Amino acid sequence: MKTLFTRKIGMTSLISEDGLATAVTLLSAEPGVVTQIKNQETDGYNALQLGFGKAKRLTKPLQGHFKSSGASPKVAREVRVTELDSELKVGDSVSSDIFKVGDTVDVTGVSKGKGFAGTIKRHNFHRGRKTHGGRSYRRPGSIGSMYPQKIFKGKKMSGQMGHARRTVKHSKVMLVDTENQVIGVSGAVPGPRRGLVAISETK
Repeated sequence: MKTLFTRKIGMTSLISEDGLATAVTLLSAEPGVVTQIKNQETDGYNALQLGFGKAKRLTKPLQGHFKSSGASPKVAREVRVTELDSELKVGDSVSSDIFKVGDTVDVTGVSKGKGFAGTIKRHNFHRGRKTHGGRSYRRPGSIGSMYPQKIFKGKKMSGQMGHARRTVKHSKVMLVDTENQVIGVSGAVPGPRRGLVAISETK
């Protein structure tokens, strides 16, 4: 399964030959390094650990872990795969050229955190009336009933908004610039600028 970890740059638009403008998110796709390969026999599952970026300082345990790959990545993430590529080995580089324009991909990131929010902002509730004696302007209203005497799990209430792992499925790769290490995908991508974004081929 093709997977690449990137950083979000920002958004722009691309205009096709027929004049159609498409919103595109640009992602910085620095080459990653295979730092570990897990297999069914030794670990119980198949996975690849990819590292990217360059850390200024690494702890001694991490230095030992990354020694076989010859890299000192700032971030390392694991990707489960159904089958391991026999040609892939620790220390190999994975760059943006694994994708091409027109590929369908799933894009995963952590959405922007909005802090503690009420039900109007978080769940688009209506506010209460401000006339005829109404005083429940931004209150959530009733959250239960006489029976059963409990609040069901998943009830829409106030709480932490954002800062959650989100995946946008079936995006299109619109741009692959191997020279500048940039990939462009259609539509918006979860997370702030410089946020970590994973691109993987759609299953």
